[in-house]
Amino acid sequence: MNPVRDNKFYYVYVLRSKRDGVWYTGFTDNLRKRFNEHNDGVAGWTRGRGPFELIYGEFSKNVADARSRERYLKSGMGKRYLKNRMKRFLSLTG
Repeated sequence: MNPVRDNKFYYVYVLRSKRDGVWYTGFTDNLRKRFNEHNDGVAGWTRGRGPFELIYGEFSKNVADARSRERYLKSGMGKRYLKNRMKRFLSLTG
């Protein structure tokens, strides 16, 4: 029994384009697969903007909570939260 693989998790994540620095916030139930789709140009909005790096992530066992968190992080207040939360990271990476 593997407690991580036996449980279903939903992920909210933030990617940053290494090409132009644009951020993308998304939601998935398979983070590794979705990250690869973004980098391979399969995902819609991020097509042609890669490669990407994963700069932030959260997970939840409840799909509605994760979707709600994604909507929040895409809002103005959510973007401010992320910039404040990652203040040290952003200052190190320029």
